[in-house]
Amino acid sequence: MPQILFYESMLQPRQVDEDYTAEAAAARAAGMDVHLLDWSALVDAGDVTRAVRRVPEQTHPTLAVLRGSMLRVETYAQLYAALLVRGVRLISDPAAYEHTHHLPASLDLIAEMTPLTVVHPLSAGASLSLDRLAELLQPFDDGPIIVKDYVKSRKHEWTEACFIPNAADTEAAARVIQTFCGRQGADLVGGLVFRAFEPFVAVGTHPRSGTPLTKEYRLWWLDGTCIAAIPHWDEVAYHGDGPPIAPFAHVARQVCSRFFTMDVAERTDGIWRIVELGDGQVAWADAQVDLAAFYAALGAIQ
Repeated sequence: MPQILFYESMLQPRQVDEDYTAEAAAARAAGMDVHLLDWSALVDAGDVTRAVRRVPEQTHPTLAVLRGSMLRVETYAQLYAALLVRGVRLISDPAAYEHTHHLPASLDLIAEMTPLTVVHPLSAGASLSLDRLAELLQPFDDGPIIVKDYVKSRKHEWTEACFIPNAADTEAAARVIQTFCGRQGADLVGGLVFRAFEPFVAVGTHPRSGTPLTKEYRLWWLDGTCIAAIPHWDEVAYHGDGPPIAPFAHVARQVCSRFFTMDVAERTDGIWRIVELGDGQVAWADAQVDLAAFYAALGAIQ
């Protein structure tokens, strides 16, 4: 049975972060030990030794599952190494974490079931000429696209920094991309990812940002088995059937990770598509997840 590692509260040291108190209770109810990591030491101070100080040293190799916010790949690798020194091994090694956390790393696996995607490595602060941008966007013709980095989009700034209505309008595309890059700033991860905007089933608009919401689900996979399938958006009601699991299982079995998420969405022609993968340790489990069943599944792994 693995340990579960949460970040401690910024307001109440030695207590689980407030967003994860329900998960911690479910983990303990399932019989798992819960230990704390120091987010501020890890991310703000870069002191990984201090960050893991509350995790007990083990005399025998012990499996652990992290539950908390996303980390940069390099920070995750440092955390993984520091925990190994204490005899604790996270369920995802750094290669597995990057494989699911960075879209380009798993793109070959999901290419046939995901929108057309073009990747362009780019450092934060670097520029992209109009001629080069036109080359990158040529595969999309004059179709609509979105722009994101290797990990995140700015979907809640839909018209300003995410959606490009016409990929052939290079100057208009450049304005959206420049806004996206400017707002990401030093948080830009990897570079630019351009994706065809496919017609997914609409379920409404986000009540605060106005972002168009589509019929999207998050599938949680553990050792090749789907342990949960939940609506991605809890702000709106979904109608109709949820996603079929079987068509995605063969892809899931090829993913180089024991514990990950797969976001899927239904197209208006009824075909379900993969949006992206994510590491299961840093994916948010909202109120619609059956935490008792979720932690029972985690508690059964070896």
